[in-house]
Amino acid sequence: MNPLSSAAPAVSTSLLDDFSLEMTGKDIQKLEEAAGLIQPGTRINVTFLGNEDLEMRLGAARAVKRLGFHPVPHISARRLGSQADFEQFLDGLRSDATGSDIFAVGGDPSRPEGPYEDSLALIESGLLSEYGVRHVGISGYPEGHPAIASDVLWSALREKNAAITAQGLEGSVITQFGFDVDPVLAWIERVRSEGITLPIRIGVPGPAGVRRLMSYATRFGVGTSATIAKKYGLSITNLMGTAGPDRFLRLLADGYDPAQHGEVKIHFYTFGGLKATSAWIAQFRKEAHA
Repeated sequence: MNPLSSAAPAVSTSLLDDFSLEMTGKDIQKLEEAAGLIQPGTRINVTFLGNEDLEMRLGAARAVKRLGFHPVPHISARRLGSQADFEQFLDGLRSDATGSDIFAVGGDPSRPEGPYEDSLALIESGLLSEYGVRHVGISGYPEGHPAIASDVLWSALREKNAAITAQGLEGSVITQFGFDVDPVLAWIERVRSEGITLPIRIGVPGPAGVRRLMSYATRFGVGTSATIAKKYGLSITNLMGTAGPDRFLRLLADGYDPAQHGEVKIHFYTFGGLKATSAWIAQFRKEAHA
């Protein structure tokens, strides 16, 4: 049975247009292998991980551009050792014409390695626009964050929204992935009630092994109760199996109301690999628009 067939009628909406993907600095060859499956101009986020260095990050952004896509380099505030490190990265992106659009994130370290405690500090530094950045993506957490209180998350989102406006930048929000549509839609409604009108990209896992998906969910505090797993299509009794987000996307499209939720797109986390995710999306879009 093809799981895409039943989903197709419900997802022929703008949700599937202008989606974005994510890669690491080590994924250049994987991106090259997947390039023929990805529509030119697609936004591809490039991570800023602890096991990557400056040249690796810059090289990945250059590869995204070279292959005809739109690079969105991440900048991890707590991984920057100094203002000089921050400016060196921004200068490299500007020189390569790959830094007009960035994603600002606090990062995994519990303590900053330099002067930037969080993504708000990056935005308020004033350096982004100085180095040619025009658009800043920030994080959203529909199911909360395992290490950050809910009221702190909401305060941070409001402050970052205000800072982006004050700096004369454009902005958007990319959410943590999840398996349950209900808290996602409720979170978007709360965002809009807060007066935040930034476009939102809902984080969705690409097709991947169930064991890997469950591992990432545990790490990021994503709900995986038996009810949620069944709703998403995860078999918690068959960890060797795989699962795609077709049910999630169908339910999201069913509940999405542009008048109520504003501009919403999809961001795919490529846990199962760039090529597998890109092939899945291409097939899903083909059947959804048939």
